[in-house]
Amino acid sequence: MAVRVEIRPNESQKQMMKRFRKKVSRSGVLSTVRRKRWFVSKSELARIQRKKAIRRRKRRMANKRRQKKQGIRTI
Repeated sequence: MAVRVEIRPNESQKQMMKRFRKKVSRSGVLSTVRRKRWFVSKSELARIQRKKAIRRRKRRMANKRRQKKQGIRTI
């Protein structure tokens, strides 16, 4: 999971840092570190996932109502 970037010929340090940041974000290293920063029990994880699912459902329903009100058809 280590991200390694070597400077290319005729490449500025800014460009290299940009490539490094892009590789890090694509690899998911930071999100993994943030997620594993604290221990979360299985029951707590399930509760969080339920809350996220409820929020997703509410957003989808609100979006459907908004589209119906505007007369937009969905497939």
